[in-house]
Amino acid sequence: MFTGIIETIGEIVGIEKDQTNIHFTVKSAITKELKIDQSVAHNGCCLTVVNIEGDQYTVTAIDETLLKTNLETWELGSKVNLERCMQLGARLDGHIVQGHVDTTGVCTNVEDLDGSWKFTFQYDVKLPTVQKGSITVNGVSLTVVDSEAGLFSVCIIPYTFEHTNFHTFQKGTKVNLEFDIIGKYVARLMELKEA
Repeated sequence: MFTGIIETIGEIVGIEKDQTNIHFTVKSAITKELKIDQSVAHNGCCLTVVNIEGDQYTVTAIDETLLKTNLETWELGSKVNLERCMQLGARLDGHIVQGHVDTTGVCTNVEDLDGSWKFTFQYDVKLPTVQKGSITVNGVSLTVVDSEAGLFSVCIIPYTFEHTNFHTFQKGTKVNLEFDIIGKYVARLMELKEA
């Protein structure tokens, strides 16, 4: 479980294909605090640490993960949002995030609001966003500003803009989306009720 509050940005420094899997090596300021078999969210996607060397660690993405996320767009030098799993007894500053990416979305607009930024994203899945509800974009816990079928927007404060990979987003950027867990359960219950 995660909170969607990004700890740091990592850099992809190694990519190794292995059959249908990809091993990503990440350089990060938190590497020295990691251990093998630990879960870390990378742009909101929960991956397991399989190797640690100095300030770099390696995670493996299997085909299922690659099909549902934006990991296949990563290249050497890509910046990724990182968050270690939450600790029981600590404050939940964001919202409950599983690290299980539901789908990807595409940035369709970036609007400079003179002190903040408004990002709009389009997605294909039938999962709902709710105005003023929670959404996770590349692992960042955010509040939905505008919501309509297949489209939503979020506003970003300067701290989030600078300390996550949001500052790299432009029209066409592919992102990982995880919808609010409570919203997903409600949508599923409504689906079953209508069946």
